[in-house]
Amino acid sequence: MTLFFLKQRTYMSAMMQKEEGATPQASHSESKGPWDIPGSGDSSKAGGGKPAAPSASGGDDDAKSANPWEPQSASSGRARGPSLEEIFRRGGGKGGGFSGLPPRANGKSWWPMIAGGLIAIWILWTSIHRLDQQEEGVVTFFGKYSRTVGSGISFTLPAPIEQMQKVDALQVRTTSIGSASSKSENLVLTKDQNLMDIAFDIRWSIKSPELYLFQLDDPNATVQEIGESAMRAELANFDYNEAVGVARGTIEAQVKQRMQAILDEYRSGIAISSISIRQSDPPEEVKAAFREVNSAQQRRERYLNEARAYASQVTELAAGQTTEFDKIYEQYRQAPEVTRRRIYYETMEQVLSKADKTIVESGNVTPYLPLPELKRRAAAASESTVTVSGKQ
Repeated sequence: MTLFFLKQRTYMSAMMQKEEGATPQASHSESKGPWDIPGSGDSSKAGGGKPAAPSASGGDDDAKSANPWEPQSASSGRARGPSLEEIFRRGGGKGGGFSGLPPRANGKSWWPMIAGGLIAIWILWTSIHRLDQQEEGVVTFFGKYSRTVGSGISFTLPAPIEQMQKVDALQVRTTSIGSASSKSENLVLTKDQNLMDIAFDIRWSIKSPELYLFQLDDPNATVQEIGESAMRAELANFDYNEAVGVARGTIEAQVKQRMQAILDEYRSGIAISSISIRQSDPPEEVKAAFREVNSAQQRRERYLNEARAYASQVTELAAGQTTEFDKIYEQYRQAPEVTRRRIYYETMEQVLSKADKTIVESGNVTPYLPLPELKRRAAAASESTVTVSGKQ
């Protein structure tokens, strides 16, 4: 590789000397180069030490003009662009430099002013920062934490001396663990050795931007791993029926508390807002059996509730009857005869009100008058009248 560049440099020097009218110096590196054309130049090795005679058609000039580092000769009749050395040589004059810009009035180049303008734009662009109401900016000095600024317009030293990273501190982020799909089950073992397919959401926000940026490598992955660990630890303290029922809110609160304690120990700068369980089902293979068991348990609970309600009703009725008997006994102790007669009359009234009665007066012969039968006939007649009118 070094020999190749040395050859290029030697050929460029030879071409510059040829343009100025000097005779090129012969060298060992010029005997055969990557740009030589067969039949041109020194051919002593190929022709037994004698140079080849030029052809009548000017083949020697064409072979020389084929060299990409030499301009075309006038005899070839083809125009050739300037060489690379000439381009750089022309660009270094007073014409404004290689950019081709016209010179200033005083003859100086525009490059210093352009460079100064670019530097000023860079300083302003990297020194003035505008933060929204929900944002906070973490400023670093040569990569080391310096300070945290609030919303509004803030000024820092230009980059790379000081740099600012904006963090949305008020945004509530959500990390979902588990899925409702049967292909991605998140199985957790409960206290009674049952498996539960659970899916839940973790809502969290940033309370310390500097800790959030520099303490954790991947905050989202950290929150997910801590959430799974905390949920498994809490569900191990509850039975399956409790986890899917009455203890669901307790589990969410305890998982939040456990996660916050671990994140504070890590100095993560993250605050857990809430835990929401979206799904707590048995595994797909035994879901039908679990549903049957749950249905049987619900029926058992219903029967138990009905039995408890009946027992409570009977107990209250017995308590009421006991209280009534105690009151009657107190009255009986004060007036036994009157109390006996009243109890007799009340009992006969209850019995005879539901039976057919025939009254026969002594001493006189009266015709029999079936009052209950007449009442039944009157009731039947009224019912038939209502039925016929309904059909009409």
